[in-house]
Order: sequence, then structure tokens, then C-alpha cells
Amino acid sequence: MRGILSNALAESTTLTTAAPNPPTLITWNEEGQTRTAIWRAENGSPPPKRVMAVDDTITADSAFRLASEGTAMLWRGDFQNARQLLLALAKRVDAKSIRAKRNSKTQPKKAAAPRALPAAANDSPPLATPSLVEAFNLHRLARSQRARTLSMLLIPFDTDFSIPLGRAPDVEGACKEAWGSPTGRPSVASLRELLGIIGAHEWRKKGVEISVLSARVHPHYGVFAPIRNEYVDLVAEAPLSEPPPAMAFDIGTGTGVLAAVLAARGIDRIIATDTDPRALSCARDNLRRMRLQDSISVIDADLFPQGKAPLIVCNPPWIPARPSSPLERAVYDPDSQMLRGFLSGLAAHLEPNGEGWLILSDLAEHLGLRSRETLLGWIDAAGLVVANRIDVKPSHPRVSDVTDALHAARAKEVTSLWQLRAKGKNSK
Repeated sequence: MRGILSNALAESTTLTTAAPNPPTLITWNEEGQTRTAIWRAENGSPPPKRVMAVDDTITADSAFRLASEGTAMLWRGDFQNARQLLLALAKRVDAKSIRAKRNSKTQPKKAAAPRALPAAANDSPPLATPSLVEAFNLHRLARSQRARTLSMLLIPFDTDFSIPLGRAPDVEGACKEAWGSPTGRPSVASLRELLGIIGAHEWRKKGVEISVLSARVHPHYGVFAPIRNEYVDLVAEAPLSEPPPAMAFDIGTGTGVLAAVLAARGIDRIIATDTDPRALSCARDNLRRMRLQDSISVIDADLFPQGKAPLIVCNPPWIPARPSSPLERAVYDPDSQMLRGFLSGLAAHLEPNGEGWLILSDLAEHLGLRSRETLLGWIDAAGLVVANRIDVKPSHPRVSDVTDALHAARAKEVTSLWQLRAKGKNSK
């Protein structure tokens, strides 16, 4: 639900006089001619260097071989057949991954370096199993390789974002939501990316039911959807003073869902911040739908707005790792930059006896990516104390999915609302 929070992006969104960057182009040869189009990739990946036009006559095995070798295929056949081919490619990628896992388990482990043992010990120590952090890194690598292979099936778009293929759906509205107005030039994107755009368009139309609001939140493309309700419920149920504080800040608002929950709890004035233009537009749209635009201001700010508040809420990315797309920045945050930025600036923005609510999963701790001691050290170094902590066990499907590569960590996960106060301040 968080947007992209960085000084560089904040600057880029406020400089209105800078010239726009030229579009990235993809080039290929077809029917003896060199052709170009605008290359569209949400994750910023460069266009493939090798591109060949294919149609319904290509077999799944041939397509898989080309994709594995790094050759992209620009589809010229029936659109629905392209979707079937993508499914066939996914099955082959997954089957290859399963075979690789089986082979790794049957291969003899490399012997560990000898170490001194007590004289009475005759047995060798058991072979070490991969740590959870290694499992996490392997999982991320496998997902990246899978995405790269499946992204080799490309779809052409006309200048108005229509698709010049048989049985192609009408995606013009969905593409405008994701890419903005047409530029008057043809485009190319992966079919996998297009399906993500279509899915996001459907999410935006349907919305996500938020029971504590008795309303739906409509996530825009590239903005994290609030589909895990435990963190929303934590903010809805955490104890508030009576009467409620007059003002609150919602840091990294995303869809605006937590700002709306705070308003529903009787807080009259809320300032919600983000730096991602999509998140800012999304939050404003959702708050207009709920008729909260007069009580909640959505502003472009890197973390904190100016001034102080008696309550400051933040739900930062939970995993300290590099994201592979803008959407993943709601979950992955290199070196916990947003978390540390929130903690280090919180005390200076709290009113006397004010409170900060940090909503954070401990999944990173179970994965070995960040320790509880490290988190507590950051809190202490920021001049903060923990007044209380409210825990809840997540209920999303992955918690019980034993086939998930990270199941051992997910099964232990707890999401917490940390109630933080500046050192030396009395309890309310």
C-alpha cells in the first residue's frame, strides 16, 4: 500500500520544467524491414536485443527454447492462442524448476571443512540444511528467472493502445490507466505485463472490500492493494484516547485506506503523504469516493509533512530486500530505508505525549533478514520507547500453504502495531 518514497523521486515529481525523458524504443527486423516501437516495461527492464516475429504455427517447445535463450517473440497470431502459449511456457518453466530442486536434493553435498572433534566423538556432524535467508534468496532468484522467461512473449499495440490481433480484447482503457495518454506511436509490451495491467484494471473497477469501513477501496495500477486485512484491523482496533486526537499523519498512504480508517475513528484532520504520483492519485480518488476529501489532505511529501501531530501512523515495507518492480516497493525496501527514516524522524514530529503507530510484520526476522534486536536498537537510537505492542496472526492463504518455499517462516509470522513514544514523555 505504500508508494515509492525517495528523495530522488520526490524531486522528480516536483520539477515541472524538466524535459521529459525520451521513450525507450524496441527495434526488430520483420519482412526485410527494420521496425521500431515504444518499449513498455513497468520494472524498467531494457528491451530484448533479439526479437523475432512468430505466429500460431510455433510450438510450445520451440517457444520455450527461444525464450530460454533470450530471444523475444513478437506475436502475430491469434491473441487467445498467445495466452495459451504463455500458459504452456509457464508449465515448462515450473517443470524445469521442480527438476532442478529434485536434482539438488539427490546430488551429494560438498563435504564441509574438517574441524576438531572431541576424542570420544566418532560420528560426523549432520549436514547443514540451507538457512531460511538462503531459501529466500533462492526463491527470489527463481521468481526473477521465471518472470524473465515468460516476459519473452511480446504483444504489439497500435497508436491508440488497441491490439492488432485476432480475438484481442479491448484494453485501451486499462492501458491508459497504466501508461497515460497515447503518444501517437505504436508500442510493444510483454503479454505477461499486459495481463497484469488487465488484472489491475479489474481490481480498480471492483475494488477491495474493507469491512471496518463498510466501503471498497479501489487500487490503481502500480499501487499495492490492501488485501491483507490484519494490518487494517490493527489500526481500526488499537486504543485511542478519549476524545480522539484532533490530527493524525498517515505516512506512505498508498490507497489511502489507513487514513480513511483513522477518519472513521473520529479523527477530524488527517494529512496523508506519499511520493508516488500513482499512489497520490489513487488515495485522492478513494477519499473522494468515501467523501473524506475535506477531512483528509493527500500531499506529496517524503515521509513526514511539516509540523507535528499527536498521532503518526506508518505501515512501511516489511522486507529489507531490493524490489524488482515499482509495485514490489510496497513490500521490499532495501536496507529498511523507509522503516529507519520513519523511526529516526518520528520523535521530532510528535506533539508532547504524542504516539507513533508502526505497523510491521516480523517475517523479515523469521527469514533472517533483520533481527528483533536490530529493530529495537533503531527504536532506541531514535529517542523512542515502546509503550505497547499489539500482535495478530495473519490469515492469508500462504500461511497454510506447505508447498510455499518460505512456509517455515510464513507459519511463524506475526503482524504487530508498535505504539511508540518519545523518551521521557509520560503516558497519556
